[in-house]
Amino acid sequence: MRVDLFNGDCLDYLRLFVADNSVDSIVTDPPYGLSFMSKKWDYDVPSVEVWAECLRVLKPGGHLLAFAGTRTQHRMAVRIEDAGFEIRDMIAWVYGSGFPKSLDVSKAIDKAAGAEREVLSSGKAVKRMIPGADQNATGSWIKDNGREYVPTVTAAATEDAARWQGWGTALKPALEPITVARKPLAGTVAANVQAHSTGALNIDACRVAVDLQADASQLRTMARNQRVTADGWGMSTVSSDTPQVVRPDGRWPANLIHDGSDEVLAAFPQAPGQLAKASTSDTQRAGQNTYGVMARGSNGAEPRADGGSAARFFYCAKASRKDRGADNNHPTVKPTELMAYLCRLVTPPGGVVLDPFMGSGSTGKAAVREGFQFIGVEREVEYLALAAARIAEVAP
Repeated sequence: MRVDLFNGDCLDYLRLFVADNSVDSIVTDPPYGLSFMSKKWDYDVPSVEVWAECLRVLKPGGHLLAFAGTRTQHRMAVRIEDAGFEIRDMIAWVYGSGFPKSLDVSKAIDKAAGAEREVLSSGKAVKRMIPGADQNATGSWIKDNGREYVPTVTAAATEDAARWQGWGTALKPALEPITVARKPLAGTVAANVQAHSTGALNIDACRVAVDLQADASQLRTMARNQRVTADGWGMSTVSSDTPQVVRPDGRWPANLIHDGSDEVLAAFPQAPGQLAKASTSDTQRAGQNTYGVMARGSNGAEPRADGGSAARFFYCAKASRKDRGADNNHPTVKPTELMAYLCRLVTPPGGVVLDPFMGSGSTGKAAVREGFQFIGVEREVEYLALAAARIAEVAP
């Protein structure tokens, strides 16, 4: 397995060492251009020049997946497009660990007036998190920076402050967009895939898993009412021996991914599956049904009979407590499960994944774990060392 890690500027490295049309996919978490934590490397989103080099080294039809911040996603996507990529979609990565970084307007008005506010109540001191950390089962931060914050409720001290009580300047961050771009094809999709093994998405490798045990329970209930039997694979059979779909290989992947946190799950409503029989007609919109013609039989296409939160329709990428690593101080670490899913989505088996902004190596760790070859470039020496150690954990 090829794993190449390089220290330096990605633009220089790509120009000097990576051949044209040699990389199968690019999965990266580049700078967002937010000056995050006053880091110099985050002063701007990558230039058109960088994305043009990424385009050159990708095989025809190769995909680029690039994270971005919500405030600078437009600039990231435009530069990627200006480099010659086709913008195909955007994936929303939704998480529950974000903290709002909002100015309390009322407090700011009192502070400017030199007025002291009355403390009405105060809560238990909480540790400030390191960005990118998560919470454990007890609600405590797994990583903290040694400082504490005591939440307080105060009363406005001036009339102007009272008028603006409850106003702030920012929403709670809970989403990061991922630009889905593709290098132009060489001919048709079919021809490109056959020639270069790139140009398409690996849908079956990224299906959203179903809870077969829960679905089987639902099917047993349906069997009592509708003469349907459930087998061990989550499939049901009506009296006409027509198989109905509670697919063991999972649901079609969507352009939304979440972290499975309680906060995110609470935002999804309860959503029963298909309740009525589906039409089996193929006389209208022939060929437009992605899932194919519905099953036929005396009972038609029976309901799926599944239930639960709508969160089950979307891939859940949870971060384990050990995933980040004890000594990893990189401020924007992504879960390995998330990066593995993205690598599988756009990379052919055994293909080469490139990350020109490797950071502490989440993409590399994920790619190697999934059996892909990997090329990673990182400008900061300390982060390169972290990446090498994390990738070594899973390297054969």
